[in-house]
Amino acid sequence: MELKFSHVDVLVNNLDEACTYYAHILKARISRTLVWERGGLHVRYAIALIGQERFMLVQPLAGNLKELLDASGEGMIYRHCYSTPDIEKAYDELMVAGVQPEDENGQPLARANLQSPSGARIIWLPKRFGHFSIEILEEKALEAFVEDAFS
Repeated sequence: MELKFSHVDVLVNNLDEACTYYAHILKARISRTLVWERGGLHVRYAIALIGQERFMLVQPLAGNLKELLDASGEGMIYRHCYSTPDIEKAYDELMVAGVQPEDENGQPLARANLQSPSGARIIWLPKRFGHFSIEILEEKALEAFVEDAFS
């Protein structure tokens, strides 16, 4: 499977405060605020860009990430995100390896349902080590999404 590191996701209590902090301290460019809501998960988030490196600041409002934030506190890097040029191939390779890709709520994800609210096709690996999660996004759509978030 061809993967390239994309970003990490960090939980925060107050998205606006976190964005202001990283813009001031690290001179990060901050995207517009985005919203993801599906299947009981509801978050506000923004992309912080420092040179070519990026991370996402995620403020959970409801769902499993809100529960994780409440239990573990803010600042937790809970997800590493990678991109791939061919999301179907990645999906198929995971299935051959005996790994059932999941959705954002930990439910089995069918190959036909890879579309996300952001528009990028996406899969998650099952969590094997605590709360740590790995997300795989389709590269071309991810880069278009990031570019749009800063426009």
